[in-house]
Amino acid sequence: MSAVLQEPRPTIRPMLPVDLDAVMRVEKAAYSHPWSESILRDCLRVGYVCCVCQHDDAIVGHAVMSVAVGEAHLLNICVSPDLHGRGLGRRLLRRMLRVAGEHAADTVFLEVRASNAAAAYLYESEGFCEVGRRRGYYPTDAGREDAVVYARAML
Repeated sequence: MSAVLQEPRPTIRPMLPVDLDAVMRVEKAAYSHPWSESILRDCLRVGYVCCVCQHDDAIVGHAVMSVAVGEAHLLNICVSPDLHGRGLGRRLLRRMLRVAGEHAADTVFLEVRASNAAAAYLYESEGFCEVGRRRGYYPTDAGREDAVVYARAML
């Protein structure tokens, strides 16, 4: 008999207030203009869908979504930069889509920086379509950047 050792699979679970320090480390590592801890705390307080991706007992990603009146708005998906390209963002996105469906959302919306080609590819590969732009939506070190607005109908 031979034993095959496998790396433990990342898990996705609800975000807790005790997770915020670790979530903020990922947020600051991934974004030039990260959310503040108070914004994340408020998302938890008002009952947004907030989850974390945990791997080897460390939080390596998170996602935040609001759901109301038949619509969901994916506000944030973030994965530690050293783990990009391993499918964690896709797993977080799919979890949020499942939760949106469980809440009877007809449509899921999100914004992404116009320069974020990797995120745009992910969203398009999961059935999102560009529906508009928000001019100067995101801050940058040199000024402002447009957001591309995406939507996906839930079937």
